[in-house]
Amino acid sequence: MSTDAGSTPRQQDGAPPVQLPDTGAGPAAAPAAAVPATAVPAAVRAQLLATEHWGLLASRSTAQSEVLTRISMFLTFTSASVVSVALVGQATKFSESFFLLAATVLCIDVAMGLLTQVRVINVAHEDLMYVTAMNRLRGAYVDLDPGVAPYLMAGYHDDQAGMDTTYYFFGGRSNFSHVAGSSMLFIITANGALLGMLAGVLLAVLGAGTITSFLAGAAVGLAFIAWSSVSGARSYQGILRRHTPLSPTPAAPGP
Repeated sequence: MSTDAGSTPRQQDGAPPVQLPDTGAGPAAAPAAAVPATAVPAAVRAQLLATEHWGLLASRSTAQSEVLTRISMFLTFTSASVVSVALVGQATKFSESFFLLAATVLCIDVAMGLLTQVRVINVAHEDLMYVTAMNRLRGAYVDLDPGVAPYLMAGYHDDQAGMDTTYYFFGGRSNFSHVAGSSMLFIITANGALLGMLAGVLLAVLGAGTITSFLAGAAVGLAFIAWSSVSGARSYQGILRRHTPLSPTPAAPGP
């Protein structure tokens, strides 16, 4: 049997007829249909899911490491600038020029702090994204082998209840404790303190008294902390409202 370019196989003399498979297509055959998921062996599916799981773990670890580095850089920069301002204050006997320098340095510190805060909040949202994705993969593991479910301490439902389980396996911890110890609230508090100091220094430059400058600075700092906390919580809850879980946590059986 021989063939011509662009033609079908040609039968040789005395050879049995050539039977071509009927694909149901014309001369230009359509692409092969996708293989159904049920036709893929369970071992292959588990390997693919595990590969994706490791990728998510690596991305989550990288994001956490990067944001902690950003916070360390911000604190180092702020502490160095405050020490330099204190040295200048001692050299200038805290004259009017000192307050102008202090206001300038604090403006730079506040700008750096706000940029760091934006990144910290973004990473908090990314962490929620990674946790949700890994919960969904664990749900696929349970679908492949329901017997592994009792051995998974992390959540395997991709809704808020499942995410809470992954964040704290034993349950019972209050949301306030989780938020109060977070990097997000830490950087918000640091920026609130800087903004309060900046407001106090600006009022001092304008001739306000010490008590007035202190009280006004404290009010500005507390207002910023409250506003940032509420704004961060709303953005977090907004993500959860827009998310449609694939495997929600089953409702608890009634009494």
